[in-house]
Formats: sequence, structure tokens, C-alpha cells
Amino acid sequence: MSKPTLIVVGNGMVGHRFIELAIERGLPRSHQLVVLGEEPRAAYDRVHLSSFFEGKTAHDLSLASPGGYAESGVELRVGERVLGIDRETRTVRLSNRRALAYDQVILATGSVPFVPPVAGRDLPGCFVYRTIEDLEAIRAYAARARAGAVIGGGLLGLEAASALRNLGLETHVVELAPRLMTLQVDDAGGAILRQKIEALGLFVHTAASTSAIEGPQGRVSGLRLADGRVLEVDLVVFSAGIRPRDDLARAAGLVVAERGGVVIDDRCATSDPDVLAIGECASHRGRVHGLVAPGYQMARAAIDTIAGGPERFSGFDAGTKLKLLGVDVASFGDAQGTTPGARTLSYLDAIAGVYRRVTLDAEGKRVVGGVLVGDSTGFGELAALCRAGSPVGPHPEDLVLPPGRAGAPRGGGPGALPAEAILCSCLNVSKGAVCQAITSGGLTEVSAIKACTRAGTGCGSCVPVLSDLLKLELKKTGAVVLNHLCEHFACSRQELYHLVRVHRLRTFDELLARHGRGAGCEICKPAVASILASAWNEHVLGRGHRKLQDTNDRYLANIQKDGTYSVIPRVAAGEITPDQLIALGRVAKKHGLYTKITGGQRVDLLGARMEQLPDIWRELIDAGFESGHAYGKALRTVKSCVGSTWCRYGVQDSVGLALKLEHRYKGLRAPHKIKSAVSGCARECAEAQGKDFGVIATENGYNLYVCGNGGMRPRHADLFATDLDEETLVRYVDRFLMFYIRTADRLQRTSTWLEALEGGLDYLKKVVIEDSLGIAAELEAEMQATVGSYQCEWRATLEDPEKMRQFQPFVNAPGPDPSIVMIRERGQPRPATWDEKNPSRKAG
Repeated sequence: MSKPTLIVVGNGMVGHRFIELAIERGLPRSHQLVVLGEEPRAAYDRVHLSSFFEGKTAHDLSLASPGGYAESGVELRVGERVLGIDRETRTVRLSNRRALAYDQVILATGSVPFVPPVAGRDLPGCFVYRTIEDLEAIRAYAARARAGAVIGGGLLGLEAASALRNLGLETHVVELAPRLMTLQVDDAGGAILRQKIEALGLFVHTAASTSAIEGPQGRVSGLRLADGRVLEVDLVVFSAGIRPRDDLARAAGLVVAERGGVVIDDRCATSDPDVLAIGECASHRGRVHGLVAPGYQMARAAIDTIAGGPERFSGFDAGTKLKLLGVDVASFGDAQGTTPGARTLSYLDAIAGVYRRVTLDAEGKRVVGGVLVGDSTGFGELAALCRAGSPVGPHPEDLVLPPGRAGAPRGGGPGALPAEAILCSCLNVSKGAVCQAITSGGLTEVSAIKACTRAGTGCGSCVPVLSDLLKLELKKTGAVVLNHLCEHFACSRQELYHLVRVHRLRTFDELLARHGRGAGCEICKPAVASILASAWNEHVLGRGHRKLQDTNDRYLANIQKDGTYSVIPRVAAGEITPDQLIALGRVAKKHGLYTKITGGQRVDLLGARMEQLPDIWRELIDAGFESGHAYGKALRTVKSCVGSTWCRYGVQDSVGLALKLEHRYKGLRAPHKIKSAVSGCARECAEAQGKDFGVIATENGYNLYVCGNGGMRPRHADLFATDLDEETLVRYVDRFLMFYIRTADRLQRTSTWLEALEGGLDYLKKVVIEDSLGIAAELEAEMQATVGSYQCEWRATLEDPEKMRQFQPFVNAPGPDPSIVMIRERGQPRPATWDEKNPSRKAG
């Protein structure tokens, strides 16, 4: 007997998930499975589609392994368009005029972007943001464009805006509603989101309707708003929502919802029991779900409908968490707080740009929803609490306060969640299932949890909770908790540093090939770049290194909120000549920079555009300055008081020693920034006891203090050694710094490093002073190699045409960034506010 034929129309993420589940359930043994995909390639990850503009390829985004379908007994046809479904003859008509007989059909046709019926929408330069082909077309067209507009300020619209900005275009976002992300955030959250996005140089127009797209020359040249304003853009992306792709269902006579979408029941069956629908093409109880997670739940229900099982689709809490233009945004449950009698807890920090609101039920005992903007910490836990309906405990205010502000752990941590709480809503994985996988399978890595349970393989927002739960469960068993850098390296930062040293590896690619997997990520690339710089002291913009750096290191300057950069030349020990002061003033006046004295006894020149940086630094180097490394995880400054040379209380030459220390350690790259100071007496004017290493002069020499810092969590430095002569002091500092560089975790200051160091200060003293590990000579030799290979990074950059090529604001157009506008205030320039940039426009 021939097997019944099951045809899946559509090979997007939901259609692919259905096939995965079908293979898991053994359907290819009982059914002939045929998948018809309209696009020229197999299923790929649309959730992370924007990473295509960050270097990911179509292969990287692919969800299906080559030959994977065929090996599992599934026939995949790509580039195959379905023209119709004939329910009487039970056939599917294809674009090549052929027909396939079916026993059952799964409609997974997804949706299409909604393009408003405005004049000019068909002009060259108008795009939608849906497929890899769309993105390829946008990238090609943007190469000859100056400015672009995105119509739609929802999730996908802001992703499209981020893409245009990354392509170097002046970017406008036009949203019909009074705020961005209307479905996910409330008014206060929308205000914070807008504030952060505008600070990045994007132009936001809310409560704005598009009346026409202008293009008298046959291509886009402007976007006219209903209030008469015209945005001068030459590229437009439509991202104003989606419409269910239900045309096949309509033509086949299936029941379709009034607002679109094939009507389905809880079993995902349509009005024809042999035709099922899942994903964005389906309408369940009058609602079309535009996210992948509910589509995955529908796929599970559809599999049980076909193969037999209890799974039903009863609706979905559309919780979302993502990073839009670098801004954390999350919402879950009743995001708008419309639950009758609901009580609200809110936290707003307009300075930091953080808004957190959690909605409780009428009794104030259970979470029913929430909005997080600017800080989405605890999202996974909060969403799980919401889904589980668990009590919030005696201090519900802890749910809404940011980390470090709450009096108790938020919600009690993942350990407080019930076993039935759903941690991964995309794939419906409960806490109990994860715990069971960890304990029964002996899992020790988050990647293993993903492989075993599929949790975290959807949108990824639950991964932090999985990590916390893994550590909790491993501690219960007495197992060692792994400290892997990321999913690409099964090693800690300390282990990677030693691998780089022992095997003399000099590039990220070498390290990845020998000790990693995958292509790397935003965690491991900068971390390895820092390790390589610490180990070999090669230029951070050298061949193979530049692509690893974050923005500050890539442009050798600190980026500011308006997209300009700060320039901070080294002023060792705070000592500066009159001629150098005059040179700083001359450079600042010539290039229109704001000047300010820093806390590290240097002069900060702010407001430099990217293309100005080389000219500014050329003039500064000619005046005797060199790079101050204010942009790097490196030694910043060694502050000093005037010491015994001038001060009647000084007992040693603090300036002379500070100069020696700063010139010795300048350019030293480390897991985090390093600050130092030298005080000439016990009055401590240089504040040495608040530094990573500090020196205070005594009558008999110098006292050395280590592992202090200021900032959000100040820590007083510990007294390490007393009455040292200068030679011994330098030797101890050499050993201390290199031991820190060898053993610290990624982005770990010396203060937290010491607190986490087994044995604490006493152990550190034994290593550095007593040489208990027998590595003192190695540490000193490594420091000497670093000192001997120092180079001013800016001088080397100016002498290298290849490094100089990157200092241009746009890859496809000359001239400065027009979004950078300065206003004079108190005799100096400062960044213009939104209203000052657009005096003729009313705030949307």
C-alpha cells in the first residue's frame, strides 16, 4: 500500500519547524512528506535576518543542513510556487503546470509585508524588508543613496532602520501611531525608546502619515508627509506591518477571517479537516500571530492532529525581547496594563534611559505583564513568572528595580519558579524539562541544553535564565560550574590567554581553528582581540585584528551619544608644558571641539567627527603628544600630586615616579581599564587608594596599594607592601599587572578579580612577593616585552594608508555626517538637541 501524501506549502521558519517535529515523530516512515518552498533556498532564520548586514551569509542563517531533508525521507522542492489547491480532486497545482495529489495539506505560507497604497510606492528605491533577496537589493541600492526612510516604527521597522544606519545612510523612521512599538510598549516606554534612538542620530517622526513618495526623475527623491513636510530621502523601506498570505485558502473556498488569515481551530484544522494552517497565515480566535514562537506552538498542535496526540493551540502570550539599535526592549503578558483592577509598579530613570514597568493582578500577588526599555535584565524570569502565575513574594518592588537597586534577588531567581513554568516560549520548554535534562543527561553547558531540549534556539531571550538555572543545578550536585567565554570557545578567558601564549597564536582565526568552533560573536571577538593585544602588543588595527574590535578601539576614540568622538592625548602624570597647552587650544579652536579637564588630569577634546580624527591627531603628535588609550581596555592614567618638588608636605618626588610608571605601562592592554596614582605624602591628594594600583610616598620609600576603584561600586584599595624602594615597587607592579592579565575574566576590573580570587589578598601577596608559583621571572619578562614593543597607536595609524582608509563616515558618499549638529553654549560647542536640529518641525 502506498503511504498517504502530506504536502507542506511553505518552507519558512514555521514550516521548517513542522518538518523537524514530523521527523522526530517518525512521520516519514508512515507518510510521504513533500515540502514546497517558493524561495530559491531552504528555510533560514528570519528572526536574525538583520545580521545579514553584520556579515552573516545566507549559509550562516540557514536552518536546514545540506541534504538534511532527503536523509530524513522528506522531499524538498525550492523555487516551487503553488498556484492553487483543488479540494475536489485533492491536488495541489504548481507553477510548472504540474499537479501533486495529496491526502493532507499544511499551509505554512506566512505573510507578506503591507505596503500602504501611497503614490510612488512602485518607484525604484522602494523596498520591503522580508527576505534575503530584499536585503541584498537594499544593500546594493544603498551604495548610491544618501538618506533613507522606514515607514513603520514597529519591531521590524526599527530593525530596518538599524540596517539603513549601518549602511551609512541618514535614517528617518515614520510611524503613524503616537509612539514607536505601539503593541509592545506603553507611552513612557515609547518616550525612552525614542530618546535613545534619536541620540544615535536617527530622525523619528511619530503620529506621521505618508501621503506620497516623490520621484520626478523616475526614482525616489523624497517622502511627503500628510502635514506637508517632505523628507529628502532616496530610499524607502516599507515595514508597516504584515498581511496573512491567505490567497490559496481563499481561492480554495476555505473560511477566512474578516481581517485576513485562514480560520483554524485549536487543532490547527481549517474548515476542511484535511487542510491545516500554521504560522502567520492562520487566524486563531480572530487573531493572527506575527511571531515565530506561536507558529512553533501551532506546528506542535498540527503534528498531534495528524499523528495523534493531546497538543492543542489555545493562544499565546506574545512576549518579546530584543535589542533594537543597541537598545534593550522587552515586553510580556498584558504589556499595556489593561487587566481589570491591575496594579502597576514602575521605575523610570530618564538620565540613564531606563524604564521598567511590571503589572500585577488586582490582588498584587501575581505578574500579569510588563514592559522593559533600556534594561531588560530579568526578562526571562519575569515572563516565566507571568506564564506560571506564581506568587511574587513579599517584596514585589524587587521585580521592577534594576540590578543593584533591589533589596532582594528579583523573584527569587529561576530556582523559585515551579517546575511547570515555561522558560522557552518559542519551543514550549518548561523549567522541569530543563532540570531533568541537566541532571539525567549530565549536561554542563548551555549549548548542550539547547541541543537536548531545543530551549534557547528560537529567539534566544531565555538563554540567560538557562545559564542561571544550569549553574544552580550544577551547584546542587557539587559539580564544577564551567566558565566558558561563549558558545564558540569551551574555555575561560584565562585558559584562552594561556593557549595563545603557549602555542604562540597571533590571530583570532588561528585560535578559533584550533580551539573553537563556529564563526565567533560579539563576546569572543573583542575578548580575543584584547588577549592578543596583551600577549603580543601588536597594533589593534593590524591585519586580522581590526574586524574584532568594538567601535572605540576600531576608531581609536570614544564614541559619544551624538555619533562624534572624543580625543584624549596622553598627559603623563598630569604634567604638561605651556606649549602643549597652547597646542591643545589651537587644535580645539581649529576643529570646533569642546574642551574639558578630565578626572585623570588630562584634557578631553569632544565633538570630533570621524573624518576629523586623523587631522586632529596629526597636529597633536606634531606638538609632542601621543595616544592616551582612553578608548581602550588599557592603562589610562597615572595621576600625581606635585610631590616634594613643590609641596612643603611632600616626602618623595611623586611626579617623577608617576611619569616613570605611566611611560612604562602606557599601551598595556588588559581585561579592563587600569587606573593608577602616586601621592607624595599621607595627605593623599592624588587619591591613590581608589585606583587599580596606587602608590603613597613615605619617609622610607613607597607603600603600594592594589585593587581599588571608583565608579558605581567604589572599593578602597588594599595595602599590599610598605616602604618599598623604587626598583622593588616597579618589580611588584610588573608581576601584579601581568598576573591580573593572565588570570582575570573578560571585562573584570582588578577589584572584582581580587574578590573572586581564591585565597584573596594573602594568596596574591604570596604569588607576587614570595613567588609561590615560581612564575615571577616569566611575569617580569612578559612585561618587559610589552614595554619594549610599545608604539603610539595613532602615530602608527597615520603612517599606514590601509589603516587610514576607514576614517570616513560613509562608504558610499563623501562629506561629513549631516546629522551631527553643534550649538554654542558657554563659549563652546555642544551637541544639538532634537528640537534644535529641527526648529521648523513639531515634535511628533
